[in-house]
Amino acid sequence: MKIYDAEGQILGRLSSTIAKELLKGESIIVVNAEKAVISGSPKATIKHYHIRIKRGDPLKGPFFPKTPDGILRRAVRGMLPWKKAKGRTAYKRLKVFIGVPEKLKENATEFKKIEAADAKRLKTKSIKLGDLSIALGAKKRW
Repeated sequence: MKIYDAEGQILGRLSSTIAKELLKGESIIVVNAEKAVISGSPKATIKHYHIRIKRGDPLKGPFFPKTPDGILRRAVRGMLPWKKAKGRTAYKRLKVFIGVPEKLKENATEFKKIEAADAKRLKTKSIKLGDLSIALGAKKRW
């Protein structure tokens, strides 16, 4: 079981690494999902996700999450072969949390970070998942 800290990590790079690990059979936990970063113009990013949420029928779907943990899970799901059994079983091995749960604080385990996904290397504007969620209408619970 691997535990990743999403604080200051780029969403796409983090998600692709997690998807590869899940397909290998690893169980993965991600903490601090609200602190992950999406690169690009904040206005354009909010508009893009707003369109994704409004797409389809409110009763029949497709349904798109507004919370930071849901957005991160959905990003990983998009990188898995969802229509195959191995993709769905891999997705079940993923757990994403807003903040750090008490069980993980007690164990005092060290959280891994992915060097390729570090947002310090960004030279463009960016938005955190927590800020994006609030802009999309999610109730703040972190």
